[in-house]
Amino acid sequence: MKKSQRHPGEVAEIVAIQALSFVAGEPERLGLFLSESGIGPETLRSAAKDPQFLVSVLDFVLRDDETVQAFASASQLPPTTVAAARQALAGPGSDFS
Repeated sequence: MKKSQRHPGEVAEIVAIQALSFVAGEPERLGLFLSESGIGPETLRSAAKDPQFLVSVLDFVLRDDETVQAFASASQLPPTTVAAARQALAGPGSDFS
């Protein structure tokens, strides 16, 4: 039986949701993210359905090498996968902010 292949956008979304869970797992990191994003904790779950919001989560993780490494280690993903997920969600021609 063949293993089902996931669409790159679907994989990217899964990585971004994992990143959001990682950010939410540490109160200080979550507070900083919420402060910078301008959303409140009560809207976090609904915001997670928006691909652009997920891009901002990945941008937050990717902006600091220590955070990227910690997330990559926690999720057992290579750091390059995090960057690739960000690119897949943001679309072609997008650059890091």
